[in-house]
Amino acid sequence: MKFNTKTIHAGQHSEETSGAVMPPVFQTSTYAQTAPGVNKGHEYARVTNPTRDALEKLLAGLEEATDCAAYASGMAAMDTMMKMLRPGYEVISTHDLYGGSYRLFTQVYAPFGIKFHFVDLTDLKQVESVVNDHTKMIWIESPTNPLLNIVDIRSIADFAKKRKIISVVDNTFASPYLQRPLTLGADVVVHSTTKYLGGHSDVIGGAICTSHPAVIENMRFQTKASGAVPGPMDCYLTLRGVKTLAVRMQRACENAHKIAHHLRNHPKVSKVNFPGFEDHPGHEIAKKQMDDFGAMVSFTMKDDSVEAAHKFMSNTHVFTLAESLGGVESLISHPVSMTHGSIPKEVRMKSGLNDSLIRLSVGIEDVDDLIEDLESAFRKI
Repeated sequence: MKFNTKTIHAGQHSEETSGAVMPPVFQTSTYAQTAPGVNKGHEYARVTNPTRDALEKLLAGLEEATDCAAYASGMAAMDTMMKMLRPGYEVISTHDLYGGSYRLFTQVYAPFGIKFHFVDLTDLKQVESVVNDHTKMIWIESPTNPLLNIVDIRSIADFAKKRKIISVVDNTFASPYLQRPLTLGADVVVHSTTKYLGGHSDVIGGAICTSHPAVIENMRFQTKASGAVPGPMDCYLTLRGVKTLAVRMQRACENAHKIAHHLRNHPKVSKVNFPGFEDHPGHEIAKKQMDDFGAMVSFTMKDDSVEAAHKFMSNTHVFTLAESLGGVESLISHPVSMTHGSIPKEVRMKSGLNDSLIRLSVGIEDVDDLIEDLESAFRKI
C-alpha cells in the first residue's frame, strides 16, 4: 500500500455496529463487563478507547511500526520515553534542540540524576566523544528545530544499536509523509501530533511509534499508570487531520521551496536555513532519508537584533504570529522569544540560534500571497 493510501486506510475498518466509515467518537469513561475482569476489549478509558485505538493503528501503519500509543501532547509522549531512564543514566541529544525538549531534559529530569549531553549530532565523532557505559538513549531531531540541520538517522541508529542504546527520533518537523525513521534503523519515533498530523491547529496530541519490545512495554504501562492520554474527541480530530496529510504536505513543501529561494536573494536577509538548497550541509543526507525537504524555513536578518525580528513579524498579515507549526495556515515565530525562550543565551548562540532568527511554518495558501506578505513586511523595516 502506497503512503497516500495509508493515510486513509492503514489499520482502519468500518465501525462494526453501524458500518460508519469514519471511526466514531466513543465519549465514554467506562465499559460494561460480562463478568469481573471479562470485557469486550476495553475496561476503562484511561487504558484504552476505541477512537484512540483507531488513531494508534493509523499512526503505526504510517510509521511502519508494530505499535503506537497516543498521548495528550507531544511533551507527554516525550515524558513517557524519559520514564524509561533511571538515576545515573545518560542521554545524548542534539545541541540545537527544541526549547521544550531542552527544558524537559534539563529542568525536569536532570535533577533526578540523569545526565544529558548536547552535541552536534551531524558529527559522529562528537557523539563518540561523550558515549559511555551509562549512555542509554540518543535523542534525535531531523530536521532540527529551528535551524533545520539534518542528522544522518541511519548512521546514528547503527551506532546506537552496536552499543545497545535506544535511538529516538522526534519526527514532528518531517512527519511520516517525508521521513520514516524506523525504516532507517531507529528504535522509536515520537510526534507532536498537534503539528502536521493534526494539521488544522485545533487539537493537542502526541504519539510514540515503535517495534521495540521494551519501549512498547513501557509506553503501555505508563499509559495506564500515568494517564497522560488524549480524549476521544482529540483522537477523532487527529484522525480526520491525518486523512489529508499527503495533499497538505505536498502543497506546503512546494510553497516552502519557492519562499526559501525568494528569501535567499533578499537584500535584508543574511542567511536562510532550508535543506532543499544544494549547498546545505545536510542536503545529500536529506535526499537519501526524506521524500522532500519539508515546509519549515528559518532565516536570519542582516540586522541581527531581537528588535528587527519583532518589527518584521509585527507587519505580516497572511503569516500569523504564533508559536506552533504544521497547520494549513502559514505561521511566523521568533524562537528566541517564543519556542526556545527557556534555552540560555550562551547555549543557543553557541548552536547558531541568533537573536534575529525567524522561523516560518509554510502553509497551503497561494504562494504568491505569502511572498507578497513577506515583501510587505520587509518594506516596513
